[in-house]
Amino acid sequence: MRIAFARTLGDLAEKDGRILLLTGDLGFMALETFSDRHPQRFVNVGVAEQNMVGLATGLAEAGFIPFCYSIVTFASLRPYEFIRNGPVLQKLPVRVAGVGGGFEYGNAGASHHGLEDIGVMRLQPGLTVIAPADAEQTRSAVLATWDLPGPVYYRLGKDDKTVVPGLHGHFELGRIAVVREGRDLVIFSMGAISVEAAAAAESLSALGVDCKVVVVSSLIPAPIQDLAQTLAGFRLALSVEAHYAAGGVGSLLAEVIAEHGLGCRLVRCAVREPASGLSGSQRFLERRHGLDRESIVEAALLNLAPLST
Repeated sequence: MRIAFARTLGDLAEKDGRILLLTGDLGFMALETFSDRHPQRFVNVGVAEQNMVGLATGLAEAGFIPFCYSIVTFASLRPYEFIRNGPVLQKLPVRVAGVGGGFEYGNAGASHHGLEDIGVMRLQPGLTVIAPADAEQTRSAVLATWDLPGPVYYRLGKDDKTVVPGLHGHFELGRIAVVREGRDLVIFSMGAISVEAAAAAESLSALGVDCKVVVVSSLIPAPIQDLAQTLAGFRLALSVEAHYAAGGVGSLLAEVIAEHGLGCRLVRCAVREPASGLSGSQRFLERRHGLDRESIVEAALLNLAPLST
């Protein structure tokens, strides 16, 4: 998604001179599609993410549209107070792009695992929060939101090749994207882990379970009515996210179920354990935390069984 992001931003910058890209000393082999085309509008601020957001806030106040790019934890948590006090409270068009959500920087260890960014960003009123599911949707999401009047947070994956079947790059602010229809249960997924959710639905189909799959990429504004309408038609829903169980799409679904008085049972497939010091590849960590396709299938079957008796 990061290459799709940079390429799309480079295309937009051809037409709008206000667009700038700032990075916290990373982006090699990812941001060149912007920096090579617009070297005068590309700034490497070094390992100084708080300063990056502060600089972006001043640039936005001066009439520019700055995009800040860093690894998820360093883009969202390290400068969090600066995001709150700058672009959020001042309603300025600063865009923060966090790359590598969940366990995508697996072997780099817990400091690089982006597991709470959506939760903390959802707390800030007026901040648009977007988590595309693949590269094609990343392009659509950036095209739809780059010129919004207020601040935006993007959670981007590293993978620019894998696509979510049935998504076809569709993105609409404040709406869901249905990528598979089904009647037995519904899976809601957020971000790049949506590929595993879609694969799990395929496996469930082979076992005779008809599964609907919904990608939730617009967290703020939240697709409340879409979610309520979908949840009302099912007795069981699973949420799948490479994020802590609190604060992400599972929490959003729980809020919708509670506030609309719905009878749908929600099972959240998410990270529930604190960092243990154990490291490993992205896939290893996703399996360990029940986020791979096999674990999703197991959770679906386990929770469907009581409903059939």
